[in-house]
Amino acid sequence: MKQEKMPSDISESKPHLSGRGNCCDDDECIPEAHEPDPLVIGGLSDAVYSMLEGIGEDPLREGLLKTPERVARSLRFLTRGYSQDPEELLKNAVFTESYDEMVLVKDIDIFSMCEHHMLPFFGKAHVAYIPDGKIVGLSKLARVVEVFARRLQVQERLTQQIRDAIQNVLHPKGVGVVIEARHMCMVMRGVEKLNSVTTTSAMSGQFITSQPTRSEFLRLIKP
Repeated sequence: MKQEKMPSDISESKPHLSGRGNCCDDDECIPEAHEPDPLVIGGLSDAVYSMLEGIGEDPLREGLLKTPERVARSLRFLTRGYSQDPEELLKNAVFTESYDEMVLVKDIDIFSMCEHHMLPFFGKAHVAYIPDGKIVGLSKLARVVEVFARRLQVQERLTQQIRDAIQNVLHPKGVGVVIEARHMCMVMRGVEKLNSVTTTSAMSGQFITSQPTRSEFLRLIKP
């Protein structure tokens, strides 16, 4: 993989390496889930059928005939993170490297569903860590975000889970995670505030104990 110098005070590239480092990456995608169990799809379809009746619709009209199965398969896709282990995913792409400056991957797209209303929330995640002898393929950081996001979530827990998985596998000098997201449960219902954005952060190690490190991270993720 190509290596290049990317000074942290001038580079705006994504992903971003603060200093000189090895952009280890991989070409593996998140494995596609196996064909869902027909019994599971059937049960979900029946539940959606009942929901359609409950809201006053006719599940037997032409436009809705296939909706229960479509929704069932969609839900299985949107929650496929339950069948994946993010820490094992990270362990498959860990490399020994003496690089010890901040590694940042920012603007990782997030699409998830809140567990309170099962409505979408979406936005960006910014993930950074300071290696301590071990680095991980850059795409794996985005994969970890994806696995946790593809579960029913609250944004606060999602932010912490990403941090903890990286900390547990790499044992770096510190991890920083910031998520900025819009929640449809605030836009489509409830207070109906169209432009509200929720920001959460979770940090460890030097991102907590070193103000310069924390400040650099927050500066680099600014638009």
